[in-house]
Amino acid sequence: MYIGEAAKITGLSIKAIRFYEEKGLIPKPNRSGRYRVYQHSDIEILLLIKEAKSFGVTLAQLKSVIVYSNGQVDWAEVQAFLALQRNRIIDEIRTLKDQINKIDECVSQINVCPLSA
Repeated sequence: MYIGEAAKITGLSIKAIRFYEEKGLIPKPNRSGRYRVYQHSDIEILLLIKEAKSFGVTLAQLKSVIVYSNGQVDWAEVQAFLALQRNRIIDEIRTLKDQINKIDECVSQINVCPLSA
């Protein structure tokens, strides 16, 4: 499929797809004349990039995880990375819950006396 269709399927802009290609996150696609031709595997990676960015993963982190061997992504590596990201988010949630509890505790200790008129 051409880049316009890849953009439509992934919800990414053509500019973003070209940028990810330039950064080596997806392989240089084959060409049909002057048109880039993307494969289903490219779409899978583009969707992964889009989703991972939505939960705070940087392109630099993705670059170190999306490793190609014989033209194929090491999905086991990607899966392990995503598991680590999941654990990081769980830790962040735990920290935020602790902070909320501390705020609640602090608020409960405040002795609010109504002002006399």
